[in-house]
Amino acid sequence: MKTAAAYVRVSTERQDEYSLDSQLKLIRDYGAKNDYVVPDEFVFIDDGISGRTAAKRPEFRRMIALAKEKEHPFETILVWKFSRFARNQEESIVYKSMLARSGVDVVSISEPLAEGPFGSLIERILEWMDEFYSIRLSGEVKRGMAEKVSRGEVVTIPSFGYDIDGKSYVPNGDADTVRRIYREYLAGKGMQAIARQLGLEGVRTRRGNPPENRWVEYILTNPVYIGKIRWSKDGKSNYQRGGDASGSYLTDGHFEPLIPLEEWDAVQAKIAASKAGRSKYERREQTVEWMLKGLCRCSACNSTLVYTAPSCPSMQCYKYAHGNCQTSHSLSIAKANRQTIAALEFASANYVFPLAPHTVKLDAAAPDYEHLIAVERLKIRRIQEAYEAEIYTLQEYAQRKKEISKKIEELEQQAEQKRSEARAQALDPVAFAKKVQDVLRILKDPMQSESAKNAALKTVVSYIVYEKPAKRLAVYFYV
Repeated sequence: MKTAAAYVRVSTERQDEYSLDSQLKLIRDYGAKNDYVVPDEFVFIDDGISGRTAAKRPEFRRMIALAKEKEHPFETILVWKFSRFARNQEESIVYKSMLARSGVDVVSISEPLAEGPFGSLIERILEWMDEFYSIRLSGEVKRGMAEKVSRGEVVTIPSFGYDIDGKSYVPNGDADTVRRIYREYLAGKGMQAIARQLGLEGVRTRRGNPPENRWVEYILTNPVYIGKIRWSKDGKSNYQRGGDASGSYLTDGHFEPLIPLEEWDAVQAKIAASKAGRSKYERREQTVEWMLKGLCRCSACNSTLVYTAPSCPSMQCYKYAHGNCQTSHSLSIAKANRQTIAALEFASANYVFPLAPHTVKLDAAAPDYEHLIAVERLKIRRIQEAYEAEIYTLQEYAQRKKEISKKIEELEQQAEQKRSEARAQALDPVAFAKKVQDVLRILKDPMQSESAKNAALKTVVSYIVYEKPAKRLAVYFYV
């Protein structure tokens, strides 16, 4: 007789499940007919718990922990259906693989599988069906949440400035910052200036990021601050919705507003007037082309420099423009064009071509190192989740992370060696200098369009860093 564990679970979300007792009886009957013994101490029960994730299933975690022991006390886990084990296919594969390394199988007593690859295929199909049910269930959950919103109950994490207490929001220490944002905006301070000042003072969003002007705009247009609850019909937030209820439910909430209605109305009117006044410039920005478009970067935060000031064409750090970078990188486009052409002339005349890292193409037969490294990084996330779910001990987690990190380091070293070899083989200085000179002819031709110059430049240049302290452009080439 083989020793098996039984895992039984019922959730609160469907009525067509067998009861816990019924599932266990069916499992014991199956065991008796197939030479399994299921001791009482190896019966694991999660009652009224969803199967979407393992983190909230204590008996499931305890069962997995026992199965992972060196001298695991059972070699098979019996379930009524695979959906009892997990409804998330990715999680199901992770745990089944983990169990397989310990020599423990998962068997569904009501879904027999054929031996070999065909059986594995059927198992994946069953998992897909269970996950599909789970996705459909999420739609029902959204409908239920919409019903709660219609009654003025909160259903999401609280906005900046609030904490949650039961079914209601309560102001917290950030409430004064919200009030300050409204006051300063009405006093004439711009969103970018507000975001930058708050960032300098150490204010952080709920996600721990420095404020930027879009965050300030969201604060200024979020009706929660006048005591309203906004819930989008598709269950997703949208920075662009503002106070418009056309794509959202908007109802009165049962909590203290932070902003008086008159102040809110004044802010909305000012935002609307501001957008109306600059709309013509926004349309020009969307269609403008320039030689260095998409190529220049900020030396402080590595963000792209974007087009600004149509009356005097220039570039500025994208994050600085949104209040999220503290160093201005404003640069005249005409001046940047001249410096770029001068840099290319010097490089082609002296055969000096600084190559951008990670931009050299490897031979088609070479391993896809980026993919291999991404897989290893995913493993680190998985073992961290297993540790947080108490599947791995701290010692196991640390050991596995050390092993995977070492492999990532080895892959990165191999990739860099391959790139170095590729650079040596790919870069013929004389031939590349000629290619750069061909590009220069296009850049200097007044009959060529800005988009044509941009396309030509991108055939040899990977990116250009505007080194603000030195007031110079550093050009990095692409082979």
